[in-house]
Amino acid sequence: MDELEYDALRLRQWLSGEARGFSRRDLLRLGAALGAAGGALGVAGALSVPGTALGAAPGGATAGGAARAGAAPGGAAASDAAGADATRVSAAAGPIVKPLPAELFKVFGTNAETRWSALKGVGYHVPVDRFFVRNHTSTPVIDSATWALEVFGAGLRGAPRSFSLADLRRLPSVTRSVAVECAGNGRGYFASQQGQTVSGTAWGLGAVGVGRWRGVRLSTVLRAAGISSRAVDVQASGLDPNFVSGGVDLGPVRRPLPVSKALADVILAYELNGQPLPADHGHPVRLVVPSWIGIASIKWVGRIEVSDEPLFSPWNTQFYRLFGPGFPAEGLPFDRQSIKSAFELDPGATFPAGAVSRLTGRSWSAAGRIKRVEVSTDGGATWRRARFTGRSADAAWQRWEIDWRPEAGDHVLLARATDVRGTTQPQVARFNTLGYLFDAAVRVPVTAV
Repeated sequence: MDELEYDALRLRQWLSGEARGFSRRDLLRLGAALGAAGGALGVAGALSVPGTALGAAPGGATAGGAARAGAAPGGAAASDAAGADATRVSAAAGPIVKPLPAELFKVFGTNAETRWSALKGVGYHVPVDRFFVRNHTSTPVIDSATWALEVFGAGLRGAPRSFSLADLRRLPSVTRSVAVECAGNGRGYFASQQGQTVSGTAWGLGAVGVGRWRGVRLSTVLRAAGISSRAVDVQASGLDPNFVSGGVDLGPVRRPLPVSKALADVILAYELNGQPLPADHGHPVRLVVPSWIGIASIKWVGRIEVSDEPLFSPWNTQFYRLFGPGFPAEGLPFDRQSIKSAFELDPGATFPAGAVSRLTGRSWSAAGRIKRVEVSTDGGATWRRARFTGRSADAAWQRWEIDWRPEAGDHVLLARATDVRGTTQPQVARFNTLGYLFDAAVRVPVTAV
């Protein structure tokens, strides 16, 4: 259930030859190709191979490449592609299907982050038209009528099982408010606020969204498929084009879960905010994995392997690790996102001097419910406690507000949250070369005239 412990265990097992799913040959090829740019030793360093390194996180703008959806290179099991041929998958005109108006999004190639000013007054759940998009390659357009979910593997009691979308809809459904957040959310502030160079997409704070997800529990489907007591890991694979990095085809995006997590609270979602999933958000079915980093919530799921042995993938511990000064050469695993706060406005916003303005925002923590939020309007010299507004459904995040009467001139706003575990946002985030887990209070410049 604890992703941190699971990640560390699977890495040890992979290094000792006990876990399968990503060849050492591909690891060394990837490390050699990306080492010059990445500056992190990574798992290749743990293998004692001089001169190799892990490179930019897969969220970086340099990552790309494509292959036929359903192909199974890059260490995926050959049977993993068996059921994909019946599903009709076509390419979209661009990497993202939905409109990306400048007032709603900031676009980074295959990715688009939500502008926080676009969330002011919209309610608890992020509307689909402004929900952030995180793609490794490009959004596939999938025919839901021909789509089928193939569940297979040695961790089942019998033969593979296939489920259509209609089959899933006939099963008991659940609806939960869950935050999905990219592991690199806030990465851009390492450079702009702390003067530190990191690799990967320079997200602001908009690579997060809380949605009302409806679907069937993954545990329900696994039990219907005949999961056995031998099962160890459960790995979903997406139907988006294969991910190619450093000239190495890593296969379909996939990431294993321990059986304990898969049977606990994971959802195979087919609706977002009461509507069928849009293409960019996983149509027709995606995983939603509460409290784990966003890469765990695989979109466009086509296959699920139930394994009786440990699994390892590039998206398991290969990319999502902390490298840099103070971290071990093989990288430090991390399990979930950090605590954050955001104002519902754009940097550089203008306020009327001498008049009362209401500042609004949201705070969230993967570790649990937000206990309090403090706001500074003078660059951190003094702090006031904000008022909570609205209910916090499933503790996904907390909305808040505070009134402010600014004097004419330039000001710097900050908001810092504390969660129920007592964690408070720091003044400075801990540096790591791939720019994960930025948790410092963000400085927002504004002007009163």
